[in-house]
Amino acid sequence: MSAASTQGPSTLAVDCGGGGIKASVLDAAGTMHVPPVRVPTPYPLPPERLVRTIADLAATLPRAERATVGMPGMIRHGVVIATPHYVTRSGPRSRVDPELLAAWAGRDIEAALADALGYPVLVLNDAEVHGAGVVSGSGLELVLTLGTGLGSALYDGGTLAPHLELSHAPVRWGVTHDAYLGEHERRRLGDGVWSRRVRRAVDGLRPVVLWDRLYLGGGNARRIRPAVLELLGDDVVVVPNSAGIVGGVRAWSLRPPGAPAG
Repeated sequence: MSAASTQGPSTLAVDCGGGGIKASVLDAAGTMHVPPVRVPTPYPLPPERLVRTIADLAATLPRAERATVGMPGMIRHGVVIATPHYVTRSGPRSRVDPELLAAWAGRDIEAALADALGYPVLVLNDAEVHGAGVVSGSGLELVLTLGTGLGSALYDGGTLAPHLELSHAPVRWGVTHDAYLGEHERRRLGDGVWSRRVRRAVDGLRPVVLWDRLYLGGGNARRIRPAVLELLGDDVVVVPNSAGIVGGVRAWSLRPPGAPAG
């Protein structure tokens, strides 16, 4: 590595999903020091277990000086307002556990992780970290991640806007975007029909956001059929799922006011 690429703090980047948690350590240029390590998301998952899981992953990787963690749900200044999968008994689409719901609501997960890891931590919605890895910093840029459910993040001139859970907005007949586009439906319908659903969702969101560019990421973005991609328009770009890790460094420069200094 060049001196320029290593100047600045190394970052533990953790991408927490409904089905898996993966992590790597990045240098200041956003280059991975090692290939990402991944473990299945354990359930049931109270906050303390997520903290232990991330700390155990960190122990297998080179030492970092700060961490960026992306997780599903509404996160404000490192505090969990709501999270969809981690409040369930056995993972996505299983029953919500009232005790887990109470345990996660209002939990300062950023502070808990900083205590466990021993260095500053930035916790954002996982789509926001994904977006940090791909946005150009010019104009209004929307990021949608397609995976277990639907994640979203909005950037204006490279600045992260307040988070909106577009996944919970109805797309038709009272069905949310999360249920309409999630992995369960992709498996049930097949990639062809599911891809057409992605197009309908994009067409529905376009007049709401009027973005300059839309990025489609997450593990399932690569499954969108080429014929559907051609119909989405030149302002829609598919980006690799690795952005959820790579964005861990840049997220610190795009972080919202009140976030910890790195």
